[in-house]
Amino acid sequence: MGLPKSHRLRDRGDYRAVYAQGIRRYSPHLTLFALAYRETKSTDSTPASSFGISISKKVSKKAVVRNRIKRQIKGVIRSHLQEIKAGWQIVIVVRPKAIECKYEHFLRELEELLKQAKIINGY
Repeated sequence: MGLPKSHRLRDRGDYRAVYAQGIRRYSPHLTLFALAYRETKSTDSTPASSFGISISKKVSKKAVVRNRIKRQIKGVIRSHLQEIKAGWQIVIVVRPKAIECKYEHFLRELEELLKQAKIINGY
C-alpha cells in the first residue's frame, strides 16, 4: 500500500524546488532533501507534508529491486506520518549502497535523518 495522495509529491517543479532550495541531510544509504512550506495569504492552514522517493538505475538495473526499496521506504514513512510536522516537502534519494539494506536499516536511517532536519515533532 502506498502513501495517501495528500502525502505525495508529484510535480517535477516541486522536486526541482526541493533540490534547489531545500536543506540536505546525508546517511550512508539515503539522502534527504526537505523544503518548508511557504505560507501565502490565501491559505490559512499548512498542508500535510508530502514525500517523493528518487531511486536511479545506478542502485539496481532491475525494476523489481528498485520497487522493493521504494515500498520499504514508503512503509517507514507511513509508520511515522503522525509524528512528522505538517508543511514540508521531502525528497528521499536512495544511494547505490542501499541494495544491501533491510527494512530495519531504512527505519533507523530515515528516523535519524528526519530528526537531524527537525521534521519529526519533538526535535
